[in-house]
Amino acid sequence: MNQHVTPDLATLTDSAPYLGNDFLHVGDGKALDISHVEHTTLYSPKRLFTLTNVLRVPHITKPLLFVQKFCRDNHVYFEFHDSVFYMKDLITKKVFLSGRSHDGLYVLSESSATSVPQAFWSPCISATADLWHRRLGHPTPRILNLLVFDNKIICTSR
Repeated sequence: MNQHVTPDLATLTDSAPYLGNDFLHVGDGKALDISHVEHTTLYSPKRLFTLTNVLRVPHITKPLLFVQKFCRDNHVYFEFHDSVFYMKDLITKKVFLSGRSHDGLYVLSESSATSVPQAFWSPCISATADLWHRRLGHPTPRILNLLVFDNKIICTSR
């Protein structure tokens, strides 16, 4: 399969039950059930990234990014070193995200969002004003409006 994989349904912004007969086969030979498939958006302060055909596999232990597909869909490339990676724009070579390796895997985590406090990281960029209010620790309406105005968050309704 050439899709991204996540164990967490909450990271999918537009999911639908998976109706196929396929399984995700892992290294130890197990066949894991696929429960949902759809799309999501990954946010960095510099740009939004699209992840299409994301499979929700409840029993997978780590989310997996199909790098070639991600690069093709988002016009970026990854530069891997022995303990760090960089995701860069294909044309400008500007770094969008970076991260470190951990236990042999390169980790794309909340803290790898360049120049963004963790409070602003979200795999789902758009949400209601009420949800953003709760996510951000109940800021005043003025602060919430400022974040919307500065394009730090996107509210689907006020």
